[in-house]
Parts: sequence; C-alpha cells; structure tokens
Amino acid sequence: MNVALGGTFDPVHDGHRALFRRAFELGDATVGLTSDGLAPKTRREDRYVRPYDQRHRDLDGELTALADEYDRDYEIRKIDDPTGFAPEPQFDAIVVSPETETGGKRINEIRRDDGVEPLDIEVVDHVYAEDGEIISSTRIVRGEIDEHGALTPDRAGRGAPGETDAETASGAADTSADGGPEAGADDA
Repeated sequence: MNVALGGTFDPVHDGHRALFRRAFELGDATVGLTSDGLAPKTRREDRYVRPYDQRHRDLDGELTALADEYDRDYEIRKIDDPTGFAPEPQFDAIVVSPETETGGKRINEIRRDDGVEPLDIEVVDHVYAEDGEIISSTRIVRGEIDEHGALTPDRAGRGAPGETDAETASGAADTSADGGPEAGADDA
C-alpha cells in the first residue's frame, strides 16, 4: 500500500511519530514537507518555523529509523499547497490527525473530481503531554514541553534566529494565554 501524509514537522514530536508509525504499519510512505512558502500559512499561531532544509534533515533522520524498524521505504517530497501530492493516483491511503481530517476529505473530493479512487483516511489520535494537553510543535517551541510531552517550566522556548531569550520568553507568555487544546491544533 502507498501511503501519503504531510506536515511542517518543526520540531518532530511524539504526535508526529504516531502518524509515521501508522503510515509504516500500512505500507511505504511518501511524506510531504511544507515548503518555506507554505509553512507559515499552515500555522494558526504566528511563530518562527525553521527553514525547509533543516526540517528535511531532521525529518529524514526520524523516518530512516522508523522505516528500518517496519522494513518499509519512504520518500520526502516538498509541498507548496495544502493538498500537496495526495491527489495523485498512486496513493491508497492518507494518514491524518483529527484536525487535518477535513484536509483528507478535501483531497478525496479532488480525487473523485479527477476520476481517481478516494483514499482510505486513517485518523491517528492525538498524543498527550504529561499535563493532559495535546503535544504540539507550538508548545515545544514556546518552551512548555519537550518532544515527548514532559513539562519544561525552566525552558524559555525557541524564537527566530537573533531573537533574545527575553523576547522569546515574552512572546511565549503573550501567546500562551488561552492554553486551550486548540493551541496545539496547528501542528501537523
């Protein structure tokens, strides 16, 4: 089975790893990685996203180990629009998170319009941090948790290059006021 999935993956965390594992359980995976132009457009919260080449390098490291574990092949492809390559006919399934399921349904509409069989949509549940909230890249970047969901109250977070620790901490305090589950919903 040929499986598609995609995201920004900055930084990769246990929620992403759950998506990757499900993809490799199903078959060989083609992983879409948002381009530098698309990545900021997919964020519900304005935050710094590392350049494509850095994200690609880290994603490749994650996928290599998992692909070996599952004896699967994978490919990383740059995506410049939200549906990416998933409408292409060679795919059988798409792995999504609960907040990106709508995107999977939209891809199936495009496939139907093009006379292509719809994808099986595999929804992988969220992975939760030790505080009971969703693990997300945004929370990691803010310094709230690490990639596994452990709380990191003494970490200031990660800002854009050249941003001082004080600016990062100030920005994290300003943007994390709601603390609700949708705070992590911008991570794929």
